[in-house]
Amino acid sequence: MRKLFLLAPVLIAALPGTALAQTSNTSTKNVGVVGTAPAMCFGGTLTGTGSYDLGVLIDTATGQLRTDLTAPAKVLVGSFCTGRSTITVAATPLAAQNSTVAPPSGFARSVNYVAVASGWTITPASYNTAITANSAATQTRASAFTGDITVAISGFATSGGSSLRLVADNNYRGLVTVTIAAVN
Repeated sequence: MRKLFLLAPVLIAALPGTALAQTSNTSTKNVGVVGTAPAMCFGGTLTGTGSYDLGVLIDTATGQLRTDLTAPAKVLVGSFCTGRSTITVAATPLAAQNSTVAPPSGFARSVNYVAVASGWTITPASYNTAITANSAATQTRASAFTGDITVAISGFATSGGSSLRLVADNNYRGLVTVTIAAVN
């Protein structure tokens, strides 16, 4: 009988799942998952044609700039920035391309206007080609955004004063540039 009592502890220790076995059949490890989303912006897709066609700039009865010049707004559809961003609008006056010499007295060779980009920030970005300091040309948005940007031009005025006439030229050209940029 004595032999049986001595073998009992050995048999109990050999059985799986007994209190003497201190090993576990489960082990958990964590593996992290990381990635990045870089700051980026897309200016959208321009609706319609790529230019404002103002037609004849002058009143043919007076030779002075038409007071009824208008242009339908252009829309940049699907613009986005993945984080904080700025929108900047810049413009160049509508200038005669073929008549490049200084105009004679009483004439001008360019037309100023105001370009506005709205929809990106609460305050639209605006640029007046008649002035050098355009503090409202750049506006900042604090967060990521997607949406349309409406670009409009208005406030046409002959450079040098409203009493001046424009020199004859079949090619007056200006340019409006809208830039959205990610800000760190």
